[in-house]
Amino acid sequence: MRLPEPGFLLHLAAAVAVVLLFAHLARALAKLLRQPPVIGEILAGLVTGPVIIAIAGRSGFDVVLPGSVSDGLRVAGQAGLALYLVGVAHHLQLGRSGLPKRAVGWTVGGALLPPLLLGAALGGWLLLAGGPELRGGSSPLALVLMMAVALSVTAVPVLARILTEHSLADTRAGRLSMTTAVIIDGISWLMLGLAIGVAGNGLADAGIALAVLAAGLGLALLSRRLLGTWTPARFPRTTALFLAGIALATATTLEHWGLTGVIGAVLVGLAIPGGDAWAAIVHRVSRVGRALVPVFFVVAGIDVFTRSTPALHAELIVPAVVLAVAGKLGGGLLGARLGGESKPVATTVGVLLNTRGLTELVVLQAGYSAGILSPAVFLALVVMALVTTAMTGPMLLLVRRRELLGAPGSVAAGGVVQ
Repeated sequence: MRLPEPGFLLHLAAAVAVVLLFAHLARALAKLLRQPPVIGEILAGLVTGPVIIAIAGRSGFDVVLPGSVSDGLRVAGQAGLALYLVGVAHHLQLGRSGLPKRAVGWTVGGALLPPLLLGAALGGWLLLAGGPELRGGSSPLALVLMMAVALSVTAVPVLARILTEHSLADTRAGRLSMTTAVIIDGISWLMLGLAIGVAGNGLADAGIALAVLAAGLGLALLSRRLLGTWTPARFPRTTALFLAGIALATATTLEHWGLTGVIGAVLVGLAIPGGDAWAAIVHRVSRVGRALVPVFFVVAGIDVFTRSTPALHAELIVPAVVLAVAGKLGGGLLGARLGGESKPVATTVGVLLNTRGLTELVVLQAGYSAGILSPAVFLALVVMALVTTAMTGPMLLLVRRRELLGAPGSVAAGGVVQ
């Protein structure tokens, strides 16, 4: 096996360092604008490639990021994403929320079914009225499934950060929104795997995808039971390295089976039991991955904007944003109300569930890499993800202001921003 040349390694290390510095500055700018830091990272990553081309031209871009270095960044970004998703999936393990089953059930139904139906309708519109630039060349069923998933996702990691920053984590609205998001995202990951399976050779590959997903989920649940009898506290570093290796190997294996590697990382995260000792191990692995996630954004931008320059289609962006907000915010609010929650709690839950952030971009990139989403649709949905995530903070402040002006005492009851 031929080892990489020192010059290549130095070039790759310098590229990663510049990306991470750029991401740090973008996070700082996002915080100044009172936005989630992930918005700065996404924007910085997506525009890196186009900015280099605009400044240095295509020939300069090839010097700064030649093919071998771009491939190295792609591997680093995918590895970082896989390690980070282990932590995301570990968050999906539900504990005792202390919430009534009726409230959880209705809120999940309200925040899941309307977005799925609206996303499927948007996919149907793309098939019927969208031109070749929008439709792409994938299976119609895969496109409809993908659009349904794209509008139904809530970003659990970003939501958790927002809950902490706004002192909502221990409120009724915070617990209900997080519990709902965990359940919905678990379903969404499975639907994503199905969509990618359908995109291969149709229903035959979909059957294989479902079989692989079912086997992987069963193995994950079995592993969690077995690992629950052993504590890793004595060998934390060794266990973390072993977990990272398993996550990368599983992601690679599922890529080989025609699925996306992110599903493999999610399954590994689900296989890790709860408890402080395991949470510390997962945190070690996820922290390394989180540091490399900006590289993933840069690669996504290079893939989209250097192969072609997709136009911004207002006729798609506007309905995507409107339907996304109606499905999540409206559906979550209505579901919580039907579940017996007060109007302040239901409104806050709807606003929180409208957060998409990093999870949405991962889903979109998986759909784009599988050939389901065209560059133009990918870009339109990225805009939708940024808009819906950016509006969460201001809308929470608006909800708080209305509650303060309307009914003193309902702020604490509704769990609105402190």
